[in-house]
Amino acid sequence: MNILLINHYAGSSDMGMEFRPYYFAKEWIKMGHKVDIIAADYSHLRRKNPEISKDFEHKNIEDIEYHWIKTNRYEGNGAKRAITMVKFVCKLWFNIKKIIREIDPDVVICSSTYPLDTFVGQRIRRKSKKKVKLIHEVHDMWPATLIEIGGMSKYNPFVIAMQIGENSAYKHSDKVVSLLPYAEEYMKNHGLKDGKFVCIPNGIIEEEWKNPLPLPEQHKKVLEELHREKKFVVGYFGGHALSNALDNLIEVAKKTDDNDICFVLVGDGVEKERLIKRSIEMKLDNVIFLETIQKKSIPSLCKEFDCIYIGALESTLYRFGLCMNKMFDSMMAGKPIICAITTPETYIEEYGCGVRVDSDDINGCLKSIEKIKKMSKGEIIMMCQKGRTAALETFNYESLADKFEKIIYK
Repeated sequence: MNILLINHYAGSSDMGMEFRPYYFAKEWIKMGHKVDIIAADYSHLRRKNPEISKDFEHKNIEDIEYHWIKTNRYEGNGAKRAITMVKFVCKLWFNIKKIIREIDPDVVICSSTYPLDTFVGQRIRRKSKKKVKLIHEVHDMWPATLIEIGGMSKYNPFVIAMQIGENSAYKHSDKVVSLLPYAEEYMKNHGLKDGKFVCIPNGIIEEEWKNPLPLPEQHKKVLEELHREKKFVVGYFGGHALSNALDNLIEVAKKTDDNDICFVLVGDGVEKERLIKRSIEMKLDNVIFLETIQKKSIPSLCKEFDCIYIGALESTLYRFGLCMNKMFDSMMAGKPIICAITTPETYIEEYGCGVRVDSDDINGCLKSIEKIKKMSKGEIIMMCQKGRTAALETFNYESLADKFEKIIYK
């Protein structure tokens, strides 16, 4: 088949996030399909953005055919970002004939964070001379995220446009793929028919765990010293933003009276300097901050942790469930997971590879860390094996791509 994946923010292994379109494309190509990705030339998620001179500039990256659309640079989530969304969708809308002629898709997957790309997919399906399957993929719940997290009014024109797009996507797509396991009922209330919902989460690439990059020398030196001191290392890796609830983790560090427990936070973000300052003011000598590392070094980092913390602030959006990349990385790493997020049951409970407490449960988080620290070696090995087995058998991109391919053919 010719698979067309439309994702404004799609990246690659070299450019960086987001990785999901790239990983699926690689697997589908192995299955014998041709994959084209249409993406914007600028995304705030990427480490590196492509330099292009015109719309639909083409580049083959590891057998994936990328087609770049010129959009503006932006910072933050203001009007300039909204303009790039409109520009991206409009340029595709007015070039439908070109897309059909040059790509000739058998299936169109609309996968941008925002739902407006559904109108492009629907038009391709209408204008194509052959039967084209249309799949809508939901990463974040827009416009619910804009209202419940962003504080925008449901009567804001931008929110209204997103709501119209979301409703249309659920009503007119052949299938709706969601990363979030508990979103179906919400989608049905917005036009989705029975039998169209499929949950396909994120996952891991086994090859990346076989040949990881080593840690930077600074990280290696710090972690080796902690191990020499026989410390129990609670690790966090990822963004240092308010949403990641790292203030709660610092509170946990403050409350512990076990001198053998230490907390290592690896990453970067707008809140990092404030968090460092706060830990200094609180005179916490059990909290260590390290610089961000490349994604391919994550396996090497996780190996040095005794357990891994995943947290988030309380939010009604988590009623739809969790699908964080770091959750699957932690499972693949074979490390016990402390998940401090208020949400329905997660894969962590389902596969018995860690403990989950509510977002603001500082005492519960501390008790969970202490519980894991006191476990016997056999209990730890069993917990770790459960997570790793689930990652290898259920949450690897080869299996996930196979599941995705099956719904294309149905």
